[in-house]
Formats: sequence, structure tokens, C-alpha cells
Amino acid sequence: MKKIFDLILIKEVIYPIVIILIGFIVYFLISKSVKKIFKLRISKMDVRRSKTLCSLINNILKYLILIFCALAILEVYNISTKGIITSLGVVGVVAGLAFQDTLKDLLSGFSIIFENMYAVGDIVTIGDFKGTVISLGLKSTKIQSVTGEIKTISNSTITEVINHSLDDNYDFIDIPVAYEENVANVEKVLNNICSVSLKELKNLLDINLLGIEKLDSSSVNFRIMIKTKPMKQYEIKREILKRVKTSFDKENINIPYNQVVVHNARV
Repeated sequence: MKKIFDLILIKEVIYPIVIILIGFIVYFLISKSVKKIFKLRISKMDVRRSKTLCSLINNILKYLILIFCALAILEVYNISTKGIITSLGVVGVVAGLAFQDTLKDLLSGFSIIFENMYAVGDIVTIGDFKGTVISLGLKSTKIQSVTGEIKTISNSTITEVINHSLDDNYDFIDIPVAYEENVANVEKVLNNICSVSLKELKNLLDINLLGIEKLDSSSVNFRIMIKTKPMKQYEIKREILKRVKTSFDKENINIPYNQVVVHNARV
């Protein structure tokens, strides 16, 4: 019985068990931390992509911990690991040189995600191309323009991004009115449109009539400023213009337009 107890207590049995337990504990703690980081930093990312990245990071950590545990156990049995580590280092260097562009893309992909530069569904401008992000991978990003073209960009080449979807948007609407119209009456109608629209349009956050913006050659231009939810300014602008046209028709307020006068000449 004593011999069995002494055999169990020898370092060749105890140490590997302790190393494996420490490996499990380290993996568990790091895995929990990674999940917390993703919840805090990547609020706009879709659930599926978030889970994929969490799984990818956890798998990388798991294999790294397994390698370190295996090397530590080999040391317990007096097996030299220097040659193994050297071989792994050489393989890593060769792989790094062979796939350095891919590694740059992967690192840039992680950076884009963690810095929350943009997410799927955001409208962005990268270089001279503007469109909606339809795919965000670790290696590349795909953007679709309004006219349907899809551009694939390597993440490592993305240095500057204009994200049009992160904050509320402001825009201006210019309303041309004929010189013959009464300014006070026009302002009354436009103010009424602003107040009613603010109550009825859910994506409209604020709207103000700024007044006369320009005295043009054939019209007096009034300017309205709108504040909308991200990327909703276009639909709000169209709705406001529709309401202006309807109200102007009802109040007999003329919007100037080019007219061609044809005279019949007698020979």
C-alpha cells in the first residue's frame, strides 16, 4: 500500500495533473474575459459574427494552452523541449513570411472589429467608393453601392473610413418660392409643415425653418434644416418636399419654373 502511495506522489504523476488543471483554469478565465470584451466593445456586431469571432479566439487560445501544457509535461519527464521549440519557431517564421499579407489582413480585421469602425449594414465611404457594408470578414470587407456594384477590399489596405451610420444626420432642404408671394405667409405655411412633420415622422428628430437662404434670379429660396436618425435623411427629405408641394398647392403659393413663351410671327 505504501509503495502505491509513494508512486502516486512522485512528480511524474502529480506534476502533469497539476499542469493540466492549471491549463483548464487559465483557458476558462481567458475565455470568460474574451466574451465580456465582445459584449462591451462590439455592440453593433450581429450575433452570428460575434459568436464566430469568440469561437475563433477561444480555439486559438485552447491550442496555445495545449502546446504549453504538453511542453511543460515533457519537461517533467526530462525530455528536452528546446529542439521542439526551435522547430516550432522555424515553422512559425516560414509561415509568417509566406502568409504575411494574409496575416496583415487578419490583424486589420480584428482591429476594425474591436475599434468598432463599422459593422454590417453601415453605410461607409472607403477611398472613393461609397456603399453599404454587406460582409465584414477578418480578411476582407465587401461594400455594395446604391447601383448594385460590390467592391471587395482587403482589410490591410483600409486606412481611412467615413462611417455615415454612427451618429444622427443633418441635412438642408431649400424651397424656391416666386418673388410675388408674401414672405410672412410662406413662413407661416413652412413652420406649420415643420411642426406637424416633427410630430408625425418617427425618424425625424428635429426640424427648423432657418428663413430666406438666397435671393435667386427667379425665386426666393427658403431653407429648412432637419435632424434625423442615421441614414434616414433621404426619406425624410422626400416626405418634407411632398408636404411642401401639397401645402403650397392648397395655399396657392407658386413655385417658379422655367416657361417657354412661343410667339406666332406674321410674315
